[in-house]
Amino acid sequence: MGSTRALEIAVRRRGLSVDRRALATAVAVLDHHAEDFLGGCPPGELSLVFMADAELAELHGRFLADPTPTDVITFEGESSSGTAGEICVSVDAAVRQVGRAQARFSAEMLLYVVHGWLHLAGYDDLRPAAKRVMRRAEARAIKILAAGGKMPRFKLA
Repeated sequence: MGSTRALEIAVRRRGLSVDRRALATAVAVLDHHAEDFLGGCPPGELSLVFMADAELAELHGRFLADPTPTDVITFEGESSSGTAGEICVSVDAAVRQVGRAQARFSAEMLLYVVHGWLHLAGYDDLRPAAKRVMRRAEARAIKILAAGGKMPRFKLA
């Protein structure tokens, strides 16, 4: 599968446990299939941060002038410093969307990670046509991960 990128995973939402090894494997699988997704996430260290609504809403307000809760915010990295970017995920948004049932919660959290990875790859979801393209790419990425049995587990206590 080639070289594995450096992956920094921070869990800042109380009660969340993440299968870090499986999550790193899922990102490596996406990276391996980069040619299927506009060339994929740029090279370099990728940071994944899992947080509560309040913290993500604060970032949303500070950097995007919208202080409302959201599900994912993606920050592009700088190739000169060896960073691909940072994907910030709201654990609370996943709970609101699908509840706490283990399988559905894990699938939603993975979808948010995939969504952020696709943003770093160059996908946009601000216009209806672009959003449809993003949704198809998300479905394709999830299908690739599921087919390879690379679906990491997330658990909320």
